[in-house]
Amino acid sequence: MSDETYMMLAKRLVQPVRDAGKKIMQIHGAGVVANAKADGSPVTMADEAAEVILLQALHEMAPDIAVISEENAESHRLAPPDRFFLVDPLDGTKEFLRSDGQGAFTVNIGLVEMGVPVMGIVYAPALDRLFYGAVGQGSIEINAGNKREIGVRPVPASGVVAVASRSHRDAATNEWLEAHGISDTIATGSSLKFCLVAAGEADVYPRFGPTMEWDTAAGDAVLRAAGGRVIHPEGMSFTYGKTEYRNGGFVACGAFVPNAVA
Repeated sequence: MSDETYMMLAKRLVQPVRDAGKKIMQIHGAGVVANAKADGSPVTMADEAAEVILLQALHEMAPDIAVISEENAESHRLAPPDRFFLVDPLDGTKEFLRSDGQGAFTVNIGLVEMGVPVMGIVYAPALDRLFYGAVGQGSIEINAGNKREIGVRPVPASGVVAVASRSHRDAATNEWLEAHGISDTIATGSSLKFCLVAAGEADVYPRFGPTMEWDTAAGDAVLRAAGGRVIHPEGMSFTYGKTEYRNGGFVACGAFVPNAVA
């Protein structure tokens, strides 16, 4: 597939992703009940309803591409092919279950080719912010109906701004921020953190706690298409198709260069 084809696919997926977000908000408005999955993490009716919409759209638009989806445990047993989708119908379930109304949860579809995320779409329905991008084609944000191209920003003279998890921030993240002299942070949830770096609202997103590839692929693709990159803390390239689709630590960067790769 060409870069142009990736971007065309992203544009076609905008409406199904919005439909999934609409269903999520309907369920959210009616009151949410969460159940526990086998690993103890929460899952709601919203996760499951959104997944049905997304998987149907992918089957219709790209029936020959395998789909690895968070809520489809059978798909997790597939050996990663050369090209596959990673789907998280509701990233940030703990944020979804919060009552503060900040809305830091997202709908996510990422496309991986030869270990690299080449297309991604991320939608935060409570905030009405939708991001999509394809490597070589740039990234777009649609915010409350307004469409614009986005890109990473130069590091501001006032200093680096980091975005960090609100629900999963850990000591390793705090130590990394201190080691890099970063004190200005934005706390939010889900894959939205990648998109804030992509949109030039922050400069770096370090993550050391556990994540899965479907948590990160879509936002990673949006960031890379916006001129950023995602690396291991030691500086190596961050790739997909790992054992059990499980991530290690990573640093998502705009123009900022961490010490390990300076």
